[in-house]
Amino acid sequence: MITEKEFLEHYSIADYDRPSVAADTAIFRLSIKEGESFRREPSCALSLLLIKRGEHPFLGEWALPGGFVRMDETVEECALRESREETGVLPAALINAGVFSGIDRDPRGRVISNAFACIISGGAEPEAGSDASDAKWFEVRSFGTRDGVFTAELENGELTLALRLERRELITGRHFIPMGKQPLAFDHAEIIASALELLRERAEDFEAIFDFLPDEFTLYALQSVQEALTGKPVSPANFRRKTAELVEETDALSHGAGHRPAKLYRKRREV
Repeated sequence: MITEKEFLEHYSIADYDRPSVAADTAIFRLSIKEGESFRREPSCALSLLLIKRGEHPFLGEWALPGGFVRMDETVEECALRESREETGVLPAALINAGVFSGIDRDPRGRVISNAFACIISGGAEPEAGSDASDAKWFEVRSFGTRDGVFTAELENGELTLALRLERRELITGRHFIPMGKQPLAFDHAEIIASALELLRERAEDFEAIFDFLPDEFTLYALQSVQEALTGKPVSPANFRRKTAELVEETDALSHGAGHRPAKLYRKRREV
């Protein structure tokens, strides 16, 4: 029996197929839209950061920021580096959104992508760099699954990208199958659908939505965040009933140019 050292001296990794490894990141932003009058409260909008590819393949098409993993970095480090290089935006934290390993997902060859999702707050403006010729925020509109079909619209004021994929629950997990040609490079429509479903599931847990708010907030803001992340409206009465034991009132009021002052709440402190 040979030792491990002797085994490794004669072992060559080049003797085996080695697919390339990539990391792609769906960077979402939650932003507040001020109401146009005192009758309208501020609303919460969910946006996705996309880059326009400046190189082949898929030259000129919109895609998620991402790229190949270097030999001296982890997939998470790659995701952060590519996000910073291609958009100028650096996520604070990453959520694993799955591994995408379709045989023909990349025309350059066998490439496996590790996908991530994250949410940032504030007004971070992207700045295209590296192999991206442009980078823009696209507002995520009317997304969700109905009768086994996932749909979403991504809009930036000049362009609307409509996604339509079949949602299947298989033994290997949830999969999204494109229904016709999608308006994004690679299989990024599938990654975006998976990332949005992941955020929706997290937002269904009322505890999770506090992570996307400041320490003090209005009940309307709390409801707006959940609606933005789930992609569906919530009954105010039902929402307040479910969150009554999770929040506590403060002595402060909100102030804004487009709406009347409202009571501020905070997450209830554990006793």
